[in-house]
Amino acid sequence: MPRFAANLSMMFNEVPFPQRFGAAAAAGFKAVEFLFPYDHTPQEVASWLRDHDLKNVLFNLPPGDWAAGERGIAALPGRADEFRTGVARAIEFALALGTPSLHMMAGLIPAGADLAAHRAVYLDNLRHAAAEVGRHGLQLLIEPINGRDMPGYFLQSQAQAHALRVDSGAANVKVQMDFYHAQIVEGDLASTFRKHFDHIGHVQIASVPTRNEPDDGEVNYPYLYRLLDELGYQGWIGCEYRPRGRTEDGLGWLATAMQSTGAT
Repeated sequence: MPRFAANLSMMFNEVPFPQRFGAAAAAGFKAVEFLFPYDHTPQEVASWLRDHDLKNVLFNLPPGDWAAGERGIAALPGRADEFRTGVARAIEFALALGTPSLHMMAGLIPAGADLAAHRAVYLDNLRHAAAEVGRHGLQLLIEPINGRDMPGYFLQSQAQAHALRVDSGAANVKVQMDFYHAQIVEGDLASTFRKHFDHIGHVQIASVPTRNEPDDGEVNYPYLYRLLDELGYQGWIGCEYRPRGRTEDGLGWLATAMQSTGAT
């Protein structure tokens, strides 16, 4: 049965971040994910989770200078020390929050760049991060992101991600399959999910092409929920979408999905 986690970086933006935990719990969510917790202390975030009986299932490693447009640094030469410091910081938060998975953002590369050189840097950082988080029993996720929303992003396809996963040699590296990004880049969602099922560590959803609630657009989510159940997917489904209006007003899709699958 599908288990849905609210993405607090995109949902419940009607209230400040600390209040989104309570809003998600009141809306019926049992778990949450978010991009970054680093504007707060681990103790603060842990208390918000505890106060509302929520699990945190995922957040990202520090991405570099987000405000300046950086979207990860794992594939960027000359940033190894900063990257390793970020891994250690993320682990500190994950242990405090009880978070099982961390996502490593690849970063943006310039047009005409030496892809082989960036790939080598990425693999070095991937192996380091996997080893460090693995010491604590954590899973490291890598996620392809479509180049329309994020032009120049190093990692864009499921095939590319799984090749890097294999080359990392790390058993705790899994691929995050956001159906929104995957549909834009390559489509063929069901076959791709079946092919890589054993190595997919997290799923996210949003409508295509608008990235709103997953109740409209070109992706048949009820079919995909049934597929996940058929294959025995045990992870969470992250709701990484932009609500069309007030978050609570757009949650009819959630009630319908849970009723149709018998989920609770």
